[in-house]
Amino acid sequence: MLQTVTESPAPGQVGAGPDLHLTAFRFMLRARLLDEKFAALYRAGKIHGGVFLGRGQEALSAAIGVSLNKTDVFAPLIRDAAGRLAFGEPVIDAVRTYMGSALGPMRGRDGNVHRGNPQAGYLPMISHLGAMVSVVNGVLFARRMKGITGIVGATCLGEGATSTGAFHESLNQAAIEKLPLVLVVANNQYAYSTANDRQFACANLADKTVGGAVARARAGHGPQLVVANLLRLCGHGEHDDAGYIVPELKNSPLGRDCLKLAEDFLLHKKITDAAQIAVWRSEAIREIEDAVAQVQREPAPDPYEEKWSALSSEHLNELREQ
Repeated sequence: MLQTVTESPAPGQVGAGPDLHLTAFRFMLRARLLDEKFAALYRAGKIHGGVFLGRGQEALSAAIGVSLNKTDVFAPLIRDAAGRLAFGEPVIDAVRTYMGSALGPMRGRDGNVHRGNPQAGYLPMISHLGAMVSVVNGVLFARRMKGITGIVGATCLGEGATSTGAFHESLNQAAIEKLPLVLVVANNQYAYSTANDRQFACANLADKTVGGAVARARAGHGPQLVVANLLRLCGHGEHDDAGYIVPELKNSPLGRDCLKLAEDFLLHKKITDAAQIAVWRSEAIREIEDAVAQVQREPAPDPYEEKWSALSSEHLNELREQ
C-alpha cells in the first residue's frame, strides 16, 4: 500500500536540530545564488536553452537532499538545485552543464538540465512529467536483485505530473513490489500556466493515492508520498513572466519566500547571526563566480571528435582497457 505524508514530521523524527537547519539553509542559499547567476547568464545570451529557477521551492528541495544518504538514489528535477547540491553535486558540474562545456558530466551533449551521475545514484532527468518515477523504481529493483538493502530512492515532480499515466503506473508498480520509493510532489499551484482547478477535481492531491498510514520507506513499508504546498515565485522558466499567477496567491502565505523565512527562523532562534550568514553568502558567490569564469574558458563539444556512444559504455570500455 502507498503510504502518504501530508504534514511535517515531528521534531527529531528525521534528525531535526540546529545543525540540520544550518546545513539545509546553506544549500538553499547556494541554490538561490546559483539560480540567480544562471538567470543573469541567460539574459546575457550566454546560455542556450531554457533556464528553470527553483525560487520558492528551495526549502522542499533541500529537505530531500539532506534526508538522503550518499548510497541512496536521487532523481532531481529542473527546480531541484538545492537538493542536487545537498546530494553532492559540485557547483562546477552545474555550471558546465548549463553552459555546454565539453568537460561537464554530460559533455555538453544532453541539454542543460539533463545532468547527473547514474553510477553514484544521481540520475539525469528524462522528463519532469512522471517519467522519473519508473526509472527510480527500476534502479531500486535492480539493487534489490543484487542483494543491496537499506537504501531509498527519491524523486520529485510537480502536481501537473500527477495527471499523467506514467505517474499512476509507476506508483502501482512501487506499491506492488513494496519498493523503498519516496515520491515528493511539489504542488506549486500551476502546471506551467494551468491552475490546479483546471487540472484535477480532487480537493487534495493525496486523494489521488491509495492512502494509508505514514511509514518509512527505509524501514521496508513500501513507497511513501509527500505532498508539499508552495508557490513558484517566478515563471515556468526565464522566458516566462508568470503573468498568470493571480495576486491572491502571491499575497497568501504560499507566496512567502522560503529562503527569507529560513533566515528569519535561524536568527530568531539564535542558531546563527547575520554576520555569519553574510559570510556564507559571500563564500557562495565567490564559488559560483569562480566556476563561471573557469567554464567560460573551457571548450564546447566538437561534434566531429565526439564518439557519440553512451557515456556508460565508454566508461566500461575504459575499465576493460585498464
